[in-house]
Amino acid sequence: MARCVPRATLISTASFPKLVVPGRTNRVEASKSALFGRKLHALCRYDRRDAARPLVRTRVFAGQKEKELQVNVSVSIEQGLPEDHEISRIAELLRLNVRTALNLAFGGLKDSGGGFESAELSVILCNDEFMRKRNKESRDEDRAIGVVSKSKHVSGLKIPNVVLGDIVISVEMAARQAEQRGHTLLDEMRLLMVQGLLHLLRSDHEISKEATGEMEKEEERLLDSLGWKGKRMVASDAETHPKANEGKRWKKEGSLRLYKPKFKYVFCDMDGTLLNSKSQLSSTTARALKEASSRGVKIVIATGKARPAVMRVFKMVDLAGKDGIVSEFSPGVYLQGLLVYGIQGQEICKRNLDPNVCREACLYSLENKVPLIAFSKDRCSSLFDHPYVDAMHTVYHEPKAEIMPSVEQFLAAADIQKLVFMDTAEGVSTALRPYWSEATGDRATVVQTVPDMLELVPPGTSKGIGVKMLLDHLGITAKEIMAIGDGENDVEMLELAGLGICLSNGSEKTKAVANVIGASNDEDGAADAIYRYAL
Repeated sequence: MARCVPRATLISTASFPKLVVPGRTNRVEASKSALFGRKLHALCRYDRRDAARPLVRTRVFAGQKEKELQVNVSVSIEQGLPEDHEISRIAELLRLNVRTALNLAFGGLKDSGGGFESAELSVILCNDEFMRKRNKESRDEDRAIGVVSKSKHVSGLKIPNVVLGDIVISVEMAARQAEQRGHTLLDEMRLLMVQGLLHLLRSDHEISKEATGEMEKEEERLLDSLGWKGKRMVASDAETHPKANEGKRWKKEGSLRLYKPKFKYVFCDMDGTLLNSKSQLSSTTARALKEASSRGVKIVIATGKARPAVMRVFKMVDLAGKDGIVSEFSPGVYLQGLLVYGIQGQEICKRNLDPNVCREACLYSLENKVPLIAFSKDRCSSLFDHPYVDAMHTVYHEPKAEIMPSVEQFLAAADIQKLVFMDTAEGVSTALRPYWSEATGDRATVVQTVPDMLELVPPGTSKGIGVKMLLDHLGITAKEIMAIGDGENDVEMLELAGLGICLSNGSEKTKAVANVIGASNDEDGAADAIYRYAL
């Protein structure tokens, strides 16, 4: 059973001034409208217990000075729709739009001699599943359509109050129709609301061609008076029926941007992707991640960073913890795929570096005074203090490195998953990378994600392998994910994904395998990619 959901509080019932519609301007005259000259009748009964409880109930006044018609309007959001601020925003705008439309419509209704003093109308926003059930009950058609109107008025009763009934609108269907017709979602829902209102006022375009033509005229007149976008919606209503036009095909279900995301998962790199050149997660990118998560998209981090570093970054924008994007219980790929966490944060993979490679790296660091940092799960260690070592914590958010007094203690402290040398970009490219590419042989793999760092990781490991392992664990296919990255270590992940996006600041190798080249990390490229391709 549908119920009122917590986001109901987002719609305000603040000031609602008395609104009197002038006698000549911006209204549908009864003399010009055969529709408003008709009496209302009950199309079918509808049990409101199946509908959402109203988010708002407001009183609106319309009519001539000498006699005002009181109209009660409620707007509800059925619980099957996601908790999305965009839905709430449209519901609020639609509430105001219903009031405007009723001012016009009831001017004609009063002049028809109905003698009503007040009227009630309910608008329910729902998903396709809810609409399909309502349509099956009312019309015995097992399919979702854009709008269904359920009248509660019983003709012939001599009472001053009229209960118009319910206008039920499928937001998901409206989104698909809006995308096909080039409207905004709000435009399409306004059109559906007008069509629903016309049905409640006993204009049924499915009875005959004459009725269709009559409803088209009424629709056009009302839309013109309201100044809303869209014409001849009744005539195009057949497009929503699966059998109406066999030659036309809707876009795939996943293209419904607002409520059925194109991808179930988005795998994101951190440095150079989610983080800008200052190693910060911008407010724009944070909002995009939150928006995606609120719409059911799972954000999975795949990075060379340690998990505490990622959680520290997300905590700064209030997206860490149980109800955030990352936590100790969320899946993720860390330390270039050497640590992989699955469902409920369980560790499903850990790979350690060869101790002999670690010892050689320590000796090289001491002899050449090149800072070296070891990553051991959630902790870091180093052999001596250095500004670069401090920067790993203060700039890159990694755990503060513990300074070990000797090589032996450095090696004995904990299993080491990866080592990172830090130097100038020139030092890395001219000295460190050539030396260690040869020295490690098949005992380790050399990885470079940023110009001033060189990483040593176990052979046969990579971020891409970690991602594949996590997909298998979660039981999802590569086609179901979108991946965003920038570095050479993101190549496999982008090749694996259903859609791979490399930001414009990325390496040429990564751009070469990407499906899309996005904006740079300093231009919130990851946020733009999420809005464009994931939602």
